[in-house]
Amino acid sequence: MIRIGITGGIGSGKTYVCQLLKKRGIPVYHCDDEAKYLMSRSPLIRERLTRLLGTEAYIGQKLNKPLIAAYLFADEHHAAKVNAIVHPVVKQDFLQWTERQTAPIVAQECALLFETGFQDTVDVTVEVYTPLSLRLQRAIQRDHATPRQIQARMAQQMDEEEKRQRADVCILNDGTADLEEQIEHMLNNLKNDYSKKDKNTII
Repeated sequence: MIRIGITGGIGSGKTYVCQLLKKRGIPVYHCDDEAKYLMSRSPLIRERLTRLLGTEAYIGQKLNKPLIAAYLFADEHHAAKVNAIVHPVVKQDFLQWTERQTAPIVAQECALLFETGFQDTVDVTVEVYTPLSLRLQRAIQRDHATPRQIQARMAQQMDEEEKRQRADVCILNDGTADLEEQIEHMLNNLKNDYSKKDKNTII
């Protein structure tokens, strides 16, 4: 099994790339969605968030989202404390998820792939790269937010040029490059590369 990590900045189109992968029969694990689910359902996360924030962290079986949001915005260091609780559980959940899959290729969508160390859970890292001005425009329209709000969120992520340098594969999504062709080329290369590795292992 080949595990692909898909990342990219806000407005880069990584979710759309993942949709194209799904059309090709490739299962995709969405880290953001699973993190939200696990924050409500994981006993380990619940125990540790309660220890950090008090019993008000949950209202019945539901996460107290306003309290979490207030805690995160109160201090720039608070996000690291919450992430230290959530990310290891999400990482383990992804590894367990891959064990249940039967497809030869699976993918993980993770906005903070490098920032969180999730690149260690995949075989190949893929950066969906889009110029900053276009990312900003897309995010403003999608989220109905102001430029300042989007720029503040972008500032919390790793610089796109650094991600581009660190990634094994770069998919350009600037509205001119053909995404389908790039994805097909990437998948063919991966299959060929890993087929050669398997042959070398057998020998």
